[in-house]
Amino acid sequence: MKASILSFRAAVLMVLAGLIWGIVMGITEDHSNSSAHAHLNLLGWVSLFLFGIYYHLHPTIDRDRLASIQVWIWVAATLSLVVGITLVNSGRTVGYPFNVAGSLTLVADMLLFGWLVYKTERVEMPGRTAAAE
Repeated sequence: MKASILSFRAAVLMVLAGLIWGIVMGITEDHSNSSAHAHLNLLGWVSLFLFGIYYHLHPTIDRDRLASIQVWIWVAATLSLVVGITLVNSGRTVGYPFNVAGSLTLVADMLLFGWLVYKTERVEMPGRTAAAE
């Protein structure tokens, strides 16, 4: 599966979860997990959708297996971070390792995405030569 399709599908699932969670918080008037909800929406919906747009606009990288791996890592790390924040917000310190693992993995995965972006630009820019770099 192309990375863009994977990104878009994961983004839709994340935003649906975020919307339902937001509705539940509103109905129960318990906003103690609003920070976890915000992370789910920003990292899960917005970031994944932006990744999908980038990959769609760059078909060569969109078909690269490494791009799909980057998306899967982002999904797993986002879920880890959101679970960790939710646990910590409810007073369970067992959530801290999830926060650390999720946060550090997201940073590493963003570096991977950045590498794919710079690698792609070098390959796809017409008229660019090695001497120009």
